[in-house]
Amino acid sequence: MSFTDKVENKTEDLGGKAKETTGKATGDRDLETEGKADQTSASIKDAGEHVKDAAKDVKDGLTK
Repeated sequence: MSFTDKVENKTEDLGGKAKETTGKATGDRDLETEGKADQTSASIKDAGEHVKDAAKDVKDGLTK
């Protein structure tokens, strides 16, 4: 996973947490839901990056 991807995913996750917290505090269910969706999206992207990293490690191990 590239550093840029990590930063983007973490930024999306933190933004989602902020939206969720703000939504809860203000009673804005739509904002709260949007925040949760942002966090889920960041988690899915992280998981995809981990799979790519693992596949690269396997490929590198087979070619050495």
